[in-house]
Amino acid sequence: MSDAAQPTAAEVRAAAEAVKTALDRHLAAVERRSGEDDPAVYEAFNQLAAAAEVYDELLYDRYDEVTPFEIPGADDSLPPYAGPEEPNAISVLIRRDYAVAEPQRLLAQAQRVEAVEYDGGAGEEAAATVHGSLGVLFGEFEPDEIASRHKEFGLEEGDSTLWVTAADEPAEPGEWLEAPFEQADPQRVVCRFDVSAVFDEDVSDDIDEEDDLEFGRAEAEDGDEDLEPLDAER
Repeated sequence: MSDAAQPTAAEVRAAAEAVKTALDRHLAAVERRSGEDDPAVYEAFNQLAAAAEVYDELLYDRYDEVTPFEIPGADDSLPPYAGPEEPNAISVLIRRDYAVAEPQRLLAQAQRVEAVEYDGGAGEEAAATVHGSLGVLFGEFEPDEIASRHKEFGLEEGDSTLWVTAADEPAEPGEWLEAPFEQADPQRVVCRFDVSAVFDEDVSDDIDEEDDLEFGRAEAEDGDEDLEPLDAER
């Protein structure tokens, strides 16, 4: 990068001040949180992540130096909320992924539904295939019920996400049905909730690591001079 394109010392200082301000706002939001998933805390986290990223980039460009910390998920976080302060309408966007773990169980459940629907008569052809059975089950049960009973239907849960987005006015009937997620604006997301096995694995790894370290300390207190140090994989 040429000297002309480098940020000034004043720009770096201003970015550092922005990080300090974002830290104060994040702490204040945490102190005032109204619940486990308070959107104000989520928004403050995103603002802190964005400010830290800007500071880190300017610091590197100006001084060839980096910060010693990283905010998890900063690269994947949503931009700051830019929607209406008092939304007149909202949209709830949900995606849930499943693996068809037991096709025969899926087929059997769909065939039971079809048998009841047609009282043992004709019309059970849809439940003869996996894709037809999926149509039968999702046509019969609400998505939340399938989520709670997925194992009964031979399904295995994958990742899921739920976005609540703000709107100025309710959409016209039939307006978005052909492309339900196409107009989702990340800057209008009021709150977002993600569920992933990746998070569970991280927590499990941390718990296992803590257990191993506690075990190592207990052994050391017993006076085992031959105890090898335990490596904490991170």
